Amino acid sequence: MMAYIDENGNIIGTPSIRLKQKPVQADQIQVAVPKRIHNPDDQLDRGPISFFNTAKGYGFIRDDNTRENIFFHVNSLTFDAKENDKVTFSTGKGLKGINAVQRLLRHKAKS
Repeated sequence: MMAYIDENGNIIGTPSIRLKQKPVQADQIQVAVPKRIHNPDDQLDRGPISFFNTAKGYGFIRDDNTRENIFFHVNSLTFDAKENDKVTFSTGKGLKGINAVQRLLRHKAKS
């Protein structure tokens, strides 16, 4: 199967003679979001708990900056957490990607 791109960047199934062809560098095409690289010098991240399974002891935090889902384990919690709680956390490299590590703290809003 061949796919073509029109002058507006839309994918189309058939070539068009009317297309304004522009040269494209293959290495400039981005087909996915780049993986987040763990930097131990990063500041603490913040975000709400978007999913938490108390029976299995794990959940995900939606990072406020990157909008990524970050995995966490119940052993990292320092309080009785529930979904939508805002937390402050640091990240580290886990077996399957970036995880919230150390101790998750309830984020306190500035008054």
